[in-house]
Amino acid sequence: MKCENCGEEAVIKLTQVENNKMTILHLCEQCAAAKGLETQEQPAASFPLQEFLAQMGGSGSSAKPEAPIEEKCDFCGLTFRGFRSAGRLGCPHCYVSFEGHLRGLLGRIHNSTQHVGKVYLPPDPTASQRERRLEGLRSQLRRAVDSEDFERAAALRDEIRALEVSSAS
Repeated sequence: MKCENCGEEAVIKLTQVENNKMTILHLCEQCAAAKGLETQEQPAASFPLQEFLAQMGGSGSSAKPEAPIEEKCDFCGLTFRGFRSAGRLGCPHCYVSFEGHLRGLLGRIHNSTQHVGKVYLPPDPTASQRERRLEGLRSQLRRAVDSEDFERAAALRDEIRALEVSSAS
């Protein structure tokens, strides 16, 4: 592909979107540099989160004053240094093992260590229990009708109706 400005070999494909119109330019290194684009390959960053955690963990105050960085999770064996380099904890027990460091880190990242967002509330457990009970009663009713035990079927029918009325209100 040729550079659209000078005709040399194009090495960069520039896609621009302005006013909902997309334009694609093929440029050589010199023309791309003239447009303000960096043409040097950047070294691959590991993970932005890792770098951020390394910066955050290195300065400021934490709940534990200058605790040794070689602390280790008793459950999975992850060290705090390993957490800082990976950006991930190894297991749920790491929260307890590194609590002092994490409390300070989370305080700096979120400006708080207290959750103030939405909380998941499971559906009403009594409703699911009631549905299971109704299914069981309906199954018993079918068996009672199949075996022609109509007295038992009538009692089950009345119990089902009572449960359905109570769940509707």
